[in-house]
Amino acid sequence: MRTEQLEYLTAVTRCGSLRRAAEELHLSQPALSETLKNLERELGVTLLERQRSGAKISDEGRELLPHIDGVLEAVDRLRRAAGAPSSLGRVLRLGTVNAATVTLLTPAIREFRAGHPSTQVEVVADRNDSIQQHLHEGDLDLGIASYLRDDGLPSGLHTTELLSGRPVVCFRQDSPLAALKVVAVADLLAQPLIVMRSGYLMHRYIHRVLNGRTPSFSYAADGAEMGKLMVAEGLGATVLPDYSVCNDPLERSGVITCRPLADHATDLRVVTQRSRAHLVPAAVRDLQAILVRRAAEHRRSTRGSGHQDARPSTADG
Repeated sequence: MRTEQLEYLTAVTRCGSLRRAAEELHLSQPALSETLKNLERELGVTLLERQRSGAKISDEGRELLPHIDGVLEAVDRLRRAAGAPSSLGRVLRLGTVNAATVTLLTPAIREFRAGHPSTQVEVVADRNDSIQQHLHEGDLDLGIASYLRDDGLPSGLHTTELLSGRPVVCFRQDSPLAALKVVAVADLLAQPLIVMRSGYLMHRYIHRVLNGRTPSFSYAADGAEMGKLMVAEGLGATVLPDYSVCNDPLERSGVITCRPLADHATDLRVVTQRSRAHLVPAAVRDLQAILVRRAAEHRRSTRGSGHQDARPSTADG
């Protein structure tokens, strides 16, 4: 067994097909296929599902990936210790909703990269249902999702709560809403409103709050980060979890601010999720641990600011 055989298999996983992996590795597709067939014979398992439409990694192959990752990480540490350049091009795929992406995920990835310089992190912005599906199918290593407190958790996924908070109205500092201590629904309806698109948690929440009433004017946005940018440009107000706004760079610089939404005490939470059906590579465990610790630091930094704060908990779905 040669380490390049293992690297070739991870390339097929990363690229999603034998053809794209061959292009990335600058190999002919038949040569790559034959190399992986030799590895299959040596291990006694089918690593690739070969079909007319192409080849992709098999379920058996996915089960072996954490072990393969461990071998390649050990080889990479040996190379670095010897002063040789790293040969790895590993990718950790993380699916995320936009809530807390800037305030939590971005600094966590920066810290992770310091300890895993040879591991690329591919961040895929998506909606809860799609993230869950890709976790089940093994197309994502880790997910960040958001829920209302009374939402049921999906089966087959291991879920760890990172942050818990309340919905707030987010607007520019020069908005008329800045004069209020809390924002009533009637005040919200009088402003242009930026609403998340269907499929996002806050889309479902705001329609529950408005209960059929219509704002003066509305926009639709794909996720919290786009919503905050539209607020910063003066297009209107939006409703987001407090942990998505507090300590955001736009909030720290004084461009946007927020107020509680009157008479709406719904708990919102952001969690990490991973499949329970597959072994977890060390890099995925490390990134998840950093996210949990960063979430605890975020709660401490916002304590006393009027935002809700909860301790992390783990729930198995």
